[in-house]
Amino acid sequence: MTAFVPPHRHDPNPFPPSDDPTFTLEQPDGSAVRLTVADLRALPAVTVPNCYIVSTGHGTSGPFTFGGVLVRDLLAAYLPAEMPWSAVVVLSGDGFGTRLSAAEVQAEPVLLAYTVDGRPLTRREGLVRLIVPGETDDALKQVKWVERVMVITEFARDRAGP
Repeated sequence: MTAFVPPHRHDPNPFPPSDDPTFTLEQPDGSAVRLTVADLRALPAVTVPNCYIVSTGHGTSGPFTFGGVLVRDLLAAYLPAEMPWSAVVVLSGDGFGTRLSAAEVQAEPVLLAYTVDGRPLTRREGLVRLIVPGETDDALKQVKWVERVMVITEFARDRAGP
């Protein structure tokens, strides 16, 4: 499976691209699972304080305390234990996306957040959004309105190019 982040605009988008509250977790073999916030809530929850939202064209806001599930815990719950992976691509319903290496996901508290400051995120706020607490520039790794999480193997990463 080849996966890359398609070219996309960085214009701010204040409105949800769809009303669909689910997202898809795609495995390297092409199988997929549709997930909801309830599915995420069934996994171990973490909170990460002092996070900022960096939005292209809107500057930086925060700090916030985000709550949700670590991406590494999501993958541990849904991928076969023996399945190696080298990266994840997280895509928004509006076409924005990012790619995170396994090292980034393992080293940082990379979060699929569903709460902010102790309350559920609204659909307009993202409902489920990727939070990379270490990122403070350019909003290139934070994804609002998560629609797809694609797991990449080493082979797929090599074929996908840089």
